[in-house]
Amino acid sequence: MAAAAMTGPRLDIAVEGKRFDFLPEPLLERLDLVVESSSVVALVGPSGVGKSTLLRMVGGIDTLFSGTVLVDGVPAASAQPAGFVFQDARLLPWLTALDNIRAVRPETTEAAALEMLGRVGLSGFEHYFPHELSGGMQRRVALARAFSVNPRLLLLDEPFVSLDRTLVREMEEVLSALVEASRPTVLLVTHLPEDAAMLADRAIVLAGRPARIAADYRFDIPRGQRSREQREAIANQIAASIGMRETTA
Repeated sequence: MAAAAMTGPRLDIAVEGKRFDFLPEPLLERLDLVVESSSVVALVGPSGVGKSTLLRMVGGIDTLFSGTVLVDGVPAASAQPAGFVFQDARLLPWLTALDNIRAVRPETTEAAALEMLGRVGLSGFEHYFPHELSGGMQRRVALARAFSVNPRLLLLDEPFVSLDRTLVREMEEVLSALVEASRPTVLLVTHLPEDAAMLADRAIVLAGRPARIAADYRFDIPRGQRSREQREAIANQIAASIGMRETTA
């Protein structure tokens, strides 16, 4: 009998307040949110609204807030470590692409790391150092590194920032294939509605100070099955809720 497919955890987020000493008012206040198992949820909003802060709270990195974040009923700080992909690749410059992947979990075999590099389109680049790779290739290594530990929870903080739209579309296709194969629960932080339209099952718009949930969109058409016109309609709906001009997905 085939093994049951892995599923991602359910997230129960109840934030009552997140303050910084240098800010006169809370950054986040009274956010109540449930993220279903193995769903892909985009957190969309302008820069500085608290999206990345919320991501760090879910990942158990930031614990200085009032409220609770539960990962399958377990406090985030005590839960199984999440896979992270940050705004920059954060590769270790003295290690090759292959060794950057293996450094996360030393028991990862060379064959497994090579397979993961192949899945992100980097076969043949395993012995390249970060400075020998383009920005887009470094982001692919970062994705491969995150997925190499088979994360049940994947946290993506603006993973395509500063890439041109052609590279972004390529990266979105790579990410979509990896998510479809392993089915983690995904939180994607982005300021671009078109990223949510392409990748997410649901988009939550954060706005204001302190930040609140300004809109919560659930999409009937599954990701990967949306036409360009449907993606544009979704992106424009999200953009309108945060006061952006219409965009092209």
